[in-house]
Amino acid sequence: MKRKSLIKLFVSLFGISVIFFAGCKNSPVAPSSSTPTSDQQAMTQVIANDSSLNSFDANYNEGQAMSYMGKTNAAIYPLKVGQQVHLVNRNIDFTTVGDSTYAKVTNTYEGVLYILATYTSGQDTADTLIQKPFTSVITRNVILVKVRTMNTPSDTLHSWRIAAVSLASGGVLSPNINIEKVTLYFPDGDTLMVSDPSSYFIDTFWGWRRSWCRRLPIISQAKPIKVDVELYSAYIDSDFVTLTYGGNLHGLHRAKKKFILISSTPSGNGYDKVYEQTFESYQWPGFYHAVINAFPHQVIYDDSASVETSTWGIPYFVM
Repeated sequence: MKRKSLIKLFVSLFGISVIFFAGCKNSPVAPSSSTPTSDQQAMTQVIANDSSLNSFDANYNEGQAMSYMGKTNAAIYPLKVGQQVHLVNRNIDFTTVGDSTYAKVTNTYEGVLYILATYTSGQDTADTLIQKPFTSVITRNVILVKVRTMNTPSDTLHSWRIAAVSLASGGVLSPNINIEKVTLYFPDGDTLMVSDPSSYFIDTFWGWRRSWCRRLPIISQAKPIKVDVELYSAYIDSDFVTLTYGGNLHGLHRAKKKFILISSTPSGNGYDKVYEQTFESYQWPGFYHAVINAFPHQVIYDDSASVETSTWGIPYFVM
C-alpha cells in the first residue's frame, strides 16, 4: 500500500514538472529582428512576426496536460490530456502576381501528447503519465500586398502587409479521422461556415478587401461562441474532440473544452459525426485562435495506440 502511494506521488510530481517546464519553454515561433534585403526575406519576416498568425501556436502548443476528463470503460482512464509542440521547420512557397503575393506556409512540429491517467476504474488520482511522441504538419495560405510607405525605398520590411489568411489545418493525418466542416455561431447572429480551410480566406488588413474574402470575426469581450464540428471517423466509438482557445501570444490564459457528440451516422466504412461546444471570448483585446483537435477514441484511451489527429485553427479578434 505504501509502495502504491509512492508511485502515485512520483507520477503527480513528474506530471507537475512536465507542466512547469512546458509552460516556461520559449514560444515555438521566435520573431525575427534581422533586416531583410529582398522582398522574399521581408515577406518571410512579416509572416514570422504577425500576431494574427502566431496566436495559432499559442493555442496549438497547449504546453501541459489540460482539462478533467472523467471516467469511461476503457483500457485506461484519462484524467487530463494535453500536447506540447515545438516548431522544427517552416517552409514557404511564394507566388507573386503584380503587387500581391500568395504564400503557402507549411509548419512542421514535433510534439508529445501527455495523458495523465489511471489504470484503476473509479480512481480520481493519476497513477501513470503516458507520453506519445508525434510529428504534425500544419498548412495555411497567406496573401501579402505591397503598400506605399513614407520610408526609404530600401526599407523592404515595411513595404509588405498581410492582407488575408486562410484557416490553419493539418495534424497527424490518417484515413481514420478528418474534420470536414466547422461552423461558428457568433453572438451578433453572424455565422462562419467552412468546409475547405485552405481556400477560405479571412482578411486581417482593414485597408484591403475582396468580395470573396470574409472579414476577420470581431467579438466583444466575454461573449459566447457556439462551434459545430462535422467529421468523418473510421470508428464507432466517440472520438476525443477538443477546443483550445483564449491563449495570448505568451501562451497565457489558455482554456480547453471537450466537444459533445450530437449525432453519428454510418457512412461508407466509417461514420459521419457531429460534435458541439460553446466557448467564451477572452476579456482582453487582441488576436486569438480557436484550435480544434480531433483524435480517434483509442489514441486517448489505449496506452499503446499511436497518435492520429485532424486539426483546424480559426482566427478571430477580441475587442
